[in-house]
Amino acid sequence: MTKEETVSVVWSGAWVAERLGVGLVGDAELSALLGLALRRNPKRAHLLVSNVLGKHVPQSPQVVYDAGYGLGEQVRKLLGDEEAARAVVLGYAETATGLGHSVADGVELAPYLHSTRRPVDGVERAGGFEESHSHATSHLLLPEDPVLLAGDGPLILVDDEFSTGNTVLNTIRDLHERYPRERYVIVALVDMRSEADRERFERFAEEIGARVDLVALASGTVRLPEGVLEKGQALVAEQEAIATRTAAGAGTGALTRAASGDALRGEPGLLAQAAAIDGAPGEAVPGGAEPGTRGASPAHVRVELGWPSGVPDGGRHGFTPAHRAALEAALPGMAERTAEAVGEASRVLVLGFEELMYAPLRLGTALEQALDADVRYSTTTRSPVLAVDDPGYAIRTRLVFPAHDDPADGPGERYAYNVAGAGFDAVVAVVDSAADTPQLRAPDGLLAQLAAHVPHVVLAVVPSYVPQAPQAPEAAEVPQAPERASMLPEPLRGPAFSSYAADEVGWLLQDLSEVDLEAPTEEREEAIQSGGAHYAESLPVEYQPSAQYQELFKSALEISAARIARAVGTVTETVIAERSPSPVLVSLARAGTPVGVLMRRWAQHRHGLDLPHYAVSIVRGRGIDANALRWLQQHHDPADVVFVDGWTGKGAITRELADALEEFEGFNPEIAVLADPGGCVRTYGTREDFLIPSACLNSTVSGLISRTVLRADLVGPNDFHGAKFYRELAGSDVSEHFLDTVAARFDEVATAVDAEVKELLAADRAPTWEGWAAVERISEEYGIHDVNLVKPGVGEATRVLLRRVPWKILAKRGAGADLDHVRLLAEQRGVPVEEVDELPYTCVGLIHPQYTRGATGADGKAVSAL
Repeated sequence: MTKEETVSVVWSGAWVAERLGVGLVGDAELSALLGLALRRNPKRAHLLVSNVLGKHVPQSPQVVYDAGYGLGEQVRKLLGDEEAARAVVLGYAETATGLGHSVADGVELAPYLHSTRRPVDGVERAGGFEESHSHATSHLLLPEDPVLLAGDGPLILVDDEFSTGNTVLNTIRDLHERYPRERYVIVALVDMRSEADRERFERFAEEIGARVDLVALASGTVRLPEGVLEKGQALVAEQEAIATRTAAGAGTGALTRAASGDALRGEPGLLAQAAAIDGAPGEAVPGGAEPGTRGASPAHVRVELGWPSGVPDGGRHGFTPAHRAALEAALPGMAERTAEAVGEASRVLVLGFEELMYAPLRLGTALEQALDADVRYSTTTRSPVLAVDDPGYAIRTRLVFPAHDDPADGPGERYAYNVAGAGFDAVVAVVDSAADTPQLRAPDGLLAQLAAHVPHVVLAVVPSYVPQAPQAPEAAEVPQAPERASMLPEPLRGPAFSSYAADEVGWLLQDLSEVDLEAPTEEREEAIQSGGAHYAESLPVEYQPSAQYQELFKSALEISAARIARAVGTVTETVIAERSPSPVLVSLARAGTPVGVLMRRWAQHRHGLDLPHYAVSIVRGRGIDANALRWLQQHHDPADVVFVDGWTGKGAITRELADALEEFEGFNPEIAVLADPGGCVRTYGTREDFLIPSACLNSTVSGLISRTVLRADLVGPNDFHGAKFYRELAGSDVSEHFLDTVAARFDEVATAVDAEVKELLAADRAPTWEGWAAVERISEEYGIHDVNLVKPGVGEATRVLLRRVPWKILAKRGAGADLDHVRLLAEQRGVPVEEVDELPYTCVGLIHPQYTRGATGADGKAVSAL
């Protein structure tokens, strides 16, 4: 492709747009700046592929550099020279390290730093944050000079695209807590935020009291039709199958690898072309180049660049204007030596390496001046993307090779896109010395892959910069940032996450809606009881109620609405009287969340209080979400936090919470519940065990949110626990109906609530733990010998029938309409209901103690059709 051919008559997003209906809406420049590709990622299927970034699409180095430099000039004009000289530019790894550096050049007066995924021994971490949609999320900030980020001048944050704003918000939140400042400038090639994301960003700026400006080349949004993620994943799988069959029939020189990960972690099946190449001796090259070696190494020549002493290889540890001046002076000589190594090539690719983008970019701009050739620039990447050889698709070809820099997260595959088949007759591979390893020269390594497709391979190695340990006096002057948790995102809210209104509840969870987590009930039970998996690592298939069951729910709600309203009023008034006049409600997702919403509505209705309400995850045996607690500590007084749940069973969660909070100062471990039949808490609406209709259903009465998930491959050390939003069940959602029906009875029960609260405040409400004793007795009497398989109370028994493998139901003799739905579910599942005397609960559910599949009812009957 010549320079004149860079603008194609076919948009490089057309292939995806035609098949998935994805489109770009906004400025006219968008289609020239961006193409589209597909990746298998549980959070986002499509990939916006920049034509001017120099990552996936080879482009003129000067075009790439000018895009960033021009943005930097706009920022300097916006700030003025005085503020620009006080600023710091921060770029994002790996994609925007070169762009951020180019922006810093345009600003000219400010130092530069980029985040990194490569920890470096001896360098203190000055911050960190998460990139929620990425396949590799953890970012580190490792400045050589700890003071670099500690100033109060403007912080300029640079990313290639501004899609939701989450990454930038995460960064600002992390650093603003440590080093608050008055101004931030966000820079991106394209601003693709939705209107809701823009409004959220404005609210955030107001919250921290800082000015936030944005500079971009173009703006718009991505049009995503219904079900695009599932369709995209299916299309990826289809194309990978085609590529695998093609490779299998290609004969010698083609190798198909098995999938190197599972779909839950976002790793695709990968097609690799591995050529068996005999290393040939390289020619001696003037200007200090040395020949390649025989054996495992492919044919290549190595050029000694003459990198200037003391100049960092990039912005990983900081890059100052003085460093920039030294590099500018050395560039012509480095380009001359590289041009001699390239020889008579007419089409040359300068290929950078992951985060090492700026050094090869500047070498490319200088080489473009030194050579009478078509010079292009791109870099290798960690990001797996589907390749489709079609002019309407942004990623035409893909080279796959093993990582060669001993990455901290272990070995893995790396990629070079649009190199094979692009007509290059020479490639200059630029790596830092940390990546100049035997793996680089291995038979399936990067150099071998390049040599299989490009006749002439040149290797240029930039010395990896090693920060110097600061002198003691300098260290003493470094401002000390306060200790705090790693960056934590803002709560998720409806309607983007859950069918509840945004002000009803903020979910301190991460959205796993696009991850396949459901497993058949009996498979889950077998795995859980055998110790092969924890119950929180998967989700049961959401129960779809029959028409008969739905009618039963509606009838039960009408009958019990006043009773529930009275319990809501009682527990809320008790909390306000005893715990805090303005409590922060924190419900335990998900059973506690409808109760928390109702308590918030009561406080608003009776007292005009607008109480904050959040939902957090707690998992039996694993504890409460520690990151959620840290977020609460940062935003509220822990003494005002009141944990809320729906009901108590045997008190396992009560104990779990108390144990978890021992590590966190200021929180009161006492839970406030709607119903406390187990006698486990002091703060409750009632101790009767009665039907709470929100226990009858799953997500469709809880804002369409799943039970919470805690699994190591999905929830990292700085993540909230996860959950799914079942948008597809909106037609069956009764969450608001449940809330409205109960709230409509508030006035009716107000007098009774006032009298009941007065009595409760004067009474001895110490926990009796009556329920725990009953559970232990039942466990032994029925030969179960595991209290975790005994689920007491109407709510817990209902959960057994909806989610687990039930054995039998114990019902208190004479229990009436409160158990109608339990009897119906038990009949549908072939589970006997046994009436017993002297039961402190209305009913108890027993999980089948024999976990083999097929052991559903007492006689092993399979589940009957619902």
